[in-house]
Amino acid sequence: MKNIMAPYNWRAELENIAEYDSIDDDFVLLDSIVNSRAFDYPFKLDVTVAMICVKGTTRGKINLKPFTSASQGLTVILPDQILEHGYVSDDFSGIVIIMSRRFTDSLNIQKKLPLFLSIRDYPYIPLTADELNAMVAFYSILKRTVRKKDNPYRMEIVQCLVKAFFYSSSYIKLPDDKKKSKNEVIVEFFLTHVKTHYKEQRGVEFYANKLCLTPKYLSKVIKDNSGMSANDWIDSYVVLEAKALLKSTNMTIQQISDELNFPSQSFFGKYFKRHVGVSPKEYKKKG
Repeated sequence: MKNIMAPYNWRAELENIAEYDSIDDDFVLLDSIVNSRAFDYPFKLDVTVAMICVKGTTRGKINLKPFTSASQGLTVILPDQILEHGYVSDDFSGIVIIMSRRFTDSLNIQKKLPLFLSIRDYPYIPLTADELNAMVAFYSILKRTVRKKDNPYRMEIVQCLVKAFFYSSSYIKLPDDKKKSKNEVIVEFFLTHVKTHYKEQRGVEFYANKLCLTPKYLSKVIKDNSGMSANDWIDSYVVLEAKALLKSTNMTIQQISDELNFPSQSFFGKYFKRHVGVSPKEYKKKG
């Protein structure tokens, strides 16, 4: 298989799995979760992953936000999100659908369905027994279709089935947004701006200006309502991205330094070691 997931390359991981089906580099079905030491570090996805949890529990973080996927439920991870693997229970059982950007773009549903509009805030969706059974049935039909390699319309059928899968998922009731306090809204807006600008802006003053607040007031609100300082949040996003790029791509340390807009590789190295405890080179080599 070629480069199923770029920049993170799952090819080596998939070669060790007995049960998976695929159409070229665009569509992959896994009957079991990959169990690999590769997941001991943050990695960046360039695909959409839909994981149906049939039994047990798995926990982790998506872009620093903790999530728990428990039976019965659906977890969707989007391209460019950074996944940190945490815990998988001994009884965990799940099935996975992996879709390339090209495949999901061909569906033309990302901006239409409530599911895709809310996934970044709610990557995990609990399912009823009937909803879970319907998704497992969808998966079985997808697998049978993918295996019919002599069917010239195989990809078109799969696209229609996946559209049906996501349309049927979009009526599922998502968590209600409770009325947020003023400070909760400030924290939310701050983190939204950090996610957008952390590669270029690492000073609290920039974000305070965005929110029309003083740096001192913003820092107090963030610390009091999130338990972390504004600077710590900014640094966390920068370090997470650096870790993911070091482990999930073939980029050089100089290229990563440039990507994160550090003035030099030396400056980046000192920054990384101060926060992680080892140099970028040591982290990249770490098994």
